[in-house]
Amino acid sequence: MGNKAGLTELQRQRRQLLLAGGAALSATLLPNAGQAMSGVAAEFPYGFLWGAATAGHQVEGGNINSDSWLLENMEPTLFDEPSGDACDHYYLFDQDIAMLSDLGLNTFRFSIEWSRVEPEAGQFSRAQIDHYRRVLESCQRHGVHAMVTFNHFTTPRWFAGLGGWEHPESSRLFARYCGWVMRHLGEWMSYATTLNEPNLMQLLFGIPGLEQSKLGTIKDQEIIRKAGERVGTGRFSSWVFGDMEPIRQGLLAAHQAAYEAIKTVRPNLPVGVSLAMEDDQAVGPGAEAMLERKRRLAYEPWFDMARRHADFLGVQAYSRARIGKYGRLPPEPGMPLTDMGYEFYPEALEGVIRYTHAHLKLPLYVTENGVATTDDSRRVTYIHRAVAGVARCLLSGIDVRGYVHWSLLDNFEWLEGYRPRFGLVAVDRQTFQRHIKPSATYLGEIARQNRLVPLPRSV
Repeated sequence: MGNKAGLTELQRQRRQLLLAGGAALSATLLPNAGQAMSGVAAEFPYGFLWGAATAGHQVEGGNINSDSWLLENMEPTLFDEPSGDACDHYYLFDQDIAMLSDLGLNTFRFSIEWSRVEPEAGQFSRAQIDHYRRVLESCQRHGVHAMVTFNHFTTPRWFAGLGGWEHPESSRLFARYCGWVMRHLGEWMSYATTLNEPNLMQLLFGIPGLEQSKLGTIKDQEIIRKAGERVGTGRFSSWVFGDMEPIRQGLLAAHQAAYEAIKTVRPNLPVGVSLAMEDDQAVGPGAEAMLERKRRLAYEPWFDMARRHADFLGVQAYSRARIGKYGRLPPEPGMPLTDMGYEFYPEALEGVIRYTHAHLKLPLYVTENGVATTDDSRRVTYIHRAVAGVARCLLSGIDVRGYVHWSLLDNFEWLEGYRPRFGLVAVDRQTFQRHIKPSATYLGEIARQNRLVPLPRSV
């Protein structure tokens, strides 16, 4: 799909699904269970953000000028499959935002694709700016806060060919792009994050433990060499394809420069950065030192930056990390796993929020939290337990202002392709038709009531 002809039918089906899901949910809620839960707030604060997230490359489709598109479509590749048309969200965005609003959510987190806006260095596309203006106007029309991410991993090919975040001019180039976008679109934004998970390399490779996994080969020099040949510069550095320390320094400088560029255009816009985090737990004698090493590498430089150049911090957590004396340990035997191989551990979110609050006194937003599973009843349980943890943090006086679920749609999950299902909404890979899952209705009911509602009897 991707044309206007199918929208009326899709909208009719969406509303029928919502009505049916809401009725089923109302009929199966356990009476007064939410109020009876010990240690959980009965209600969330007025103005609390309830939302779902996407990322441009993972849902829009056809992002041909990006570094990731190149890497997905070359040989050798680490990607199980290319992104292709993704979820056709580039054309179906208004339907998706309307669906999110109809569910009861009030916040849509999405990214603007740098490689669309600036396909060649210094050449900015007004047509693409007009597209993202329509996305922002759709958020406004449907009563949804627009939480915009300026970079969600992918960068333009030309930028990767310069050396990406390792290039000494990378922060200036990123700030130029952010400033250009702000001058054209800034008035429609509600919140902004400069970068998504800029600490991911340190999280993955800062301590031993992933060398034998697929991600452990991600710095494969043959891939980097061939990518450099494809872009015509002989160089290539992108996302986690490059040298860890120069990339970190480039990203830290890029966040500061982007923060200043955004604030120059609109000083009152709340601007932060979203970090990849795990609920780190020391296991056995001598593990504390390794745990602290991980935190020094993965979190503390960004906490320091946020104290000076952020209005809030976005925390993104999915599971816990068991840390032993010599590095990362595998999941605890007998623990249920998600389809990504993580422990099914929704309480990780509460642990991450408490740890972050202990080290950084800024407002916190949960900008990603979710679970990969084809059993949607597990997603309902995950949401319930994760949101209960947020409620306990609020009771403790921690300034948490929003919960944004990953993800709105079953989408392209990078190296793993379309196999992992994180979405509140399923997407038919042939027709792009959306199918609302019970988990979407459940999260929407929490948002409508602004309180933790009980689990359905069927879960």
